[in-house]
Amino acid sequence: MNIKGRRRCFLIGIIYFCTMFIIKNVAATSSLQWLRSSSSNTRHIAFISSLSQRQLYPYKCKSRIISNTKYCNNGVHVPSNRIPYKSKRRCISSYMSSTSSDEMTVNEQQMKIDALKIVNEAIRAVDPSVAIRDRLILEEDNQLIAKDTSRKVAYNLSDYDNIRIISFGKASAAMALATADIISKSQSQEGVPKLGGIVIIKDDHATDKQMKLLKGKYNILVRSASHPIPDSRSVDAANKIIELGSSSCSRTLVLACISGGGSALFCSPRDELTLEDLMSTNSRLLESGMPIEKMNIIRKRLEKGKGGKLAALAYPATVLSLVLSDIIGDPLDLIASAPTVPDSSCWEDALQLVEEYGLNANGAHALPSSVLDLLQMGAAGKLDDTPSSFHPAFSTMSASNDDMQQSTEEDQKLFCETILVGNNDASVMAAAQEAENRGYNPVILGSRFDGEAATVAGTYVSMAEMISRQRNATRHDNKYQVAPLPTALIAGGETVVTLPPKCQGKGGRNQELALSAALKMHDMNLRDVVLTSVGTDGTDGPTDAAGGIVYGGLVNEETIQNAKDSLLRHDSYTFLNSTGCLVTTGATGTNVADVCITLIK
Repeated sequence: MNIKGRRRCFLIGIIYFCTMFIIKNVAATSSLQWLRSSSSNTRHIAFISSLSQRQLYPYKCKSRIISNTKYCNNGVHVPSNRIPYKSKRRCISSYMSSTSSDEMTVNEQQMKIDALKIVNEAIRAVDPSVAIRDRLILEEDNQLIAKDTSRKVAYNLSDYDNIRIISFGKASAAMALATADIISKSQSQEGVPKLGGIVIIKDDHATDKQMKLLKGKYNILVRSASHPIPDSRSVDAANKIIELGSSSCSRTLVLACISGGGSALFCSPRDELTLEDLMSTNSRLLESGMPIEKMNIIRKRLEKGKGGKLAALAYPATVLSLVLSDIIGDPLDLIASAPTVPDSSCWEDALQLVEEYGLNANGAHALPSSVLDLLQMGAAGKLDDTPSSFHPAFSTMSASNDDMQQSTEEDQKLFCETILVGNNDASVMAAAQEAENRGYNPVILGSRFDGEAATVAGTYVSMAEMISRQRNATRHDNKYQVAPLPTALIAGGETVVTLPPKCQGKGGRNQELALSAALKMHDMNLRDVVLTSVGTDGTDGPTDAAGGIVYGGLVNEETIQNAKDSLLRHDSYTFLNSTGCLVTTGATGTNVADVCITLIK
């Protein structure tokens, strides 16, 4: 070839590579635009790791650059403007590449987006502000109506001189503010009761605006405290509430807004115990793997305000409790250790749990000796037990003769009434609806899943594997399938993780469930399956993550040993964080236990 020919070939080569470079960059720009507009809801961003910024609760977001992606502390995950992503597939794999995981399939990419959007809707459905407004109504005649699915109770606000809102739990700020907003509509009328109260919030679980409105507009004090282990602030705030309840009279209406997490936030030890005793007890209970409903049988006997004691202290005031349930089956006598509900358990029940879970002096999770001595004294009849349904605080309110003649048995109300405003069922139903909207065939497995997280994960993945067989099955093989593909398995509940003494791992039950599922998917050689498990409160264990999201190729031959070691050490956070599979929402302002979504195509 002569010199001209060589130059011609050289120029053609340059033109070809320049053309390909332009095409790839145009594709990258188009892909990025697709990512930003893929959702029907313009406030969402593709590959969102949780709730989008300010979508439900306007918590501040501070960004930081990590590898080839930009992350926000509230969990929003968007491509960094510094990195020209070339396609949807490269957008994910470029972040995952450092983890040595298998590249996600096209289906898995879309399923990851879908799974997180479904979780988003599950959390949105249990917004405590909406839940309160659905259940608490102020009518024109100054009648306050509280209702749930089975009954309603009415209160004439003219019968009271004071209305006191007390609220504690992870949803306490939103619940108290919604309640105060409703009550404030009566404040323009003459002779209406004065409004005030106290709210205990978990650190960083209320916005500046919420705290400003509660204190400045409604005369409600806001106190922060620690969760899941109580601290001195928990005790100080709890004692304020107990003092407020004890000073109530027959013309006081107490509105108690209670949500999950209240056991640690509303914490006042009995005179025989110290805060350190309660802190140690909470740690041992968490380590033991005991379900929350059983923990609360012990907790309510160690404190001044739990197990119906707050209602007893407030008697003869009228008490209306608005409860957002975080416990499987919604047992009202156990949620937040039931400060305003009569107790059906006894000292002997608490001692039996001590033996069952190795909490005795020689057990693996021994409780402080002062706590064990107290339980023994109570079982021996030397200490008063928590108030039962026979206490006057839980009796029927007397009415005037005229009212009695016009009322029915259903109209009569107790001094202390409880209305359930939200629970895990509502979250699960919303998830199923969103899954259907996205083209999946939803199957609700239930909202009462419990047990060890790793075991429950195996159940979910085994079901997914059975459903996935439809891909290559004959018509006869599909005869008894749960649902056709694509399928969404929806489950709610609250699992546990039993920790060994002095465990140094980092994680939570949802993260452990997700990692266990990833290992099970590897064992079964499953692809085009995505699972995410998330705590609706945005907090999974003592971490900043709400849970995890995994897919079939996350664990491979190169990473399997690390995954197994992490699970053995109960260090799921570290593994999922290194693979970009944590789900981080920040505080959601609600709490109805956990939801798990498994998608199969």
